[in-house]
Parts: sequence; C-alpha cells; structure tokens
Amino acid sequence: MILILTPEIGSDSPEFRQLSDHLASLPKIRTRVHQEHGQQQTLTEIYLIGDTASLVVEDMQSLPGVERVVRISEEYRVLGRHKDDQRPTHFDYNGVRFGQDTLNVFAGLCAVDTPEHVEAMMKALRDNGQVCTRMGAYKPRTSPYAFQGHGKACLPWVFELAGKYGIKVIAMEITHESHLDEIREALEKTGQPTGVMLQIGTRNTQNFELLKIVGRQQELPVLIKRGFGITLDESLNAAEYLASEGNRKVVFGLRGMKTNMGDPHRNLVDFAHVPVVKRLTRMPVCVDPSHSVGSRNRAPDGILDIMHATTQGVITGANMILVDFHPAPAKALVDGPQALLMEELPLFLEDVRIAREAYLKRVALYRGKD
Repeated sequence: MILILTPEIGSDSPEFRQLSDHLASLPKIRTRVHQEHGQQQTLTEIYLIGDTASLVVEDMQSLPGVERVVRISEEYRVLGRHKDDQRPTHFDYNGVRFGQDTLNVFAGLCAVDTPEHVEAMMKALRDNGQVCTRMGAYKPRTSPYAFQGHGKACLPWVFELAGKYGIKVIAMEITHESHLDEIREALEKTGQPTGVMLQIGTRNTQNFELLKIVGRQQELPVLIKRGFGITLDESLNAAEYLASEGNRKVVFGLRGMKTNMGDPHRNLVDFAHVPVVKRLTRMPVCVDPSHSVGSRNRAPDGILDIMHATTQGVITGANMILVDFHPAPAKALVDGPQALLMEELPLFLEDVRIAREAYLKRVALYRGKD
C-alpha cells in the first residue's frame, strides 16, 4: 500500500510526525519513505510493507496529510501500474521529458572513437533539431580481445562537445560501479555541460549488486535493457530493483531477444512488447532497432530493415529510440556494419515522424470508440 501525501507535507511537519507515529503503531507493518523532488514542489510517498491486506483504504485515506491511497499488487510494487493508480508516468531530466506519451530519439555512436567523429555526430543532431544522443564510453564485449571503449579518458571531451552543440542528455552504458563515479566526476569537472542517462546493458540486467548501487543514486536517470536470455517478467523485476532502491527515473529498453529464431537478424525483434510494458508498468519504453536487426540490409521496397523495425516500435507507442549512427561506419570500432549513415539522419527522423503521427491517429481512433 502507498500513502501519497499532500504536496505541502514535509518530513519536518507536525502532520508527518503524527502520521509516522500512527504507522509505527501498526502491527507487522514496515514503512519506507520516498520523495520526488520537482522544480516547484516535493512529493512524499510512504510505502507500507508487510501485512497490508487488513488495512482499510478509507481509514488510511483519513490519516493526517494523506492525499491518496494506492493498494498495490505484489509484482512491480514501485514501477507497476496498479488499480486506481494515478501517479505520473513521466519524469523530467535536464530539460527533457521522458514519459509514456513522449518520444525522444537517441541517435549516436555505439562506441566513442575520435573527437572528430563525436563532434560531427553532435553537430548533425543539433542541425536536425535533436537534443539527445548515445555515446558508448564503456563497452562490454563477448571477446576479451575486442575494443572495450575509451572509458573515463574520453568523458571530458565528450561532455564538452555535448555542451557546445546543445545536447542535453547522453545515454551511456556502465558496467561497474566505478563508472558511475567517473561519470559524476567528469560532469562536475567540465561544469555540467550536459546530462547522462545511465544505461544498464542486456548482459548486466541481472547484475543485482550493480542495480542496487545505480538505484541508490537519484540524480541520473537509467535506461535498463531487457535481458537477452530471460523472460520479460524477470527483466521488469530487474527494473524494480532500481526503483526499490530509490531511483524512479527508469526507462525500459527492448533490444531484441537472443535466439536463432530471429535469423537473419541479429536478434528476434520484440517490439510488440512495447504496449505490454506500458500496460504493466509506468515506465517509458525504449526500442533499440540497431541491436535488434544488426545489419544494413534493405527490403525490396528500398527501406532498410533497421528503419522498418524502428517504425514498428514507434507505431506501437515507443517513447524512446536508441539507434546507431556513425560518420564513417567502416572506421567504427564497434558495430560499424549496423550503423546508419550521417546523410540518412534527416530521412530517419522524417520516417519516425510519419510513424509517430500514425500512432497518434490510431490512439485517437480507438479513444473515439470509447
């Protein structure tokens, strides 16, 4: 059960102390307090954990400072979409809104290589009205001999270039808790020119200790990708690890399932799960067509498979797109064969716009039937 307090009730108020005293007297009930800090106000939620079945919603609603009560199900307690739950399905970070009704494109380099390539990418994004990108500094690889990323050495100039070209959010994968500290330190030393969305890759979806550490910090949002060899339920519970530690700014990523049933694509495209995740949880949903398809193959209609997969995700309501571009794919240090070309960026964005418009028309059509 969640008690959502009125916005003016702070942890130092008489109403909060009175409420806390009452909750402490309830048998077999533990509490956890969570606060969401917005630009205008701070919202406080109190989670009641334990034998809550015996608690009457109306009684809890009448307690001091309580605005609303939500009775939650067992699964996805924090991120889940529960009955009569009207909590927000969005969050704001560094001037960009991420929600189940928005769409943000994160086009960029799978792996950072040279300052020249990074600058060319960011300039192209700015010139096409984009404020988000992907830039991989830390790269987990199947082979120990493959390029593992430049790591913290590239962070200062990547962040400075982002500031130069007005890039507000960079999606960046981390594989170890030390990477979190390195990103924070680089952002501070460069004067916070941009923002970072931490990315938990498919290999680390069940690295529970890493999830706990990332979840305990609340300033940087997190994109967690679906694990490529586990069920959707297991991956959603991995996202719940982040939220249970305090970080609610979570985006769930679909990147294809590792199975030869998807051949000749790199993975089996799973974008039909976009509306499923949005129904079960309050998380925005990201699709990664590059790692789902894994090639630049083109259909007889002249459209790249990656673009077809992208629009499949968008037309089902995706809220974020993570896609590989590179100024010189032949020179890319990671996944060059699947990267889209810089000259294809305007075409890609227009294709996304068309698919998004079609999705919104579909929503209007079905809402009109209600």
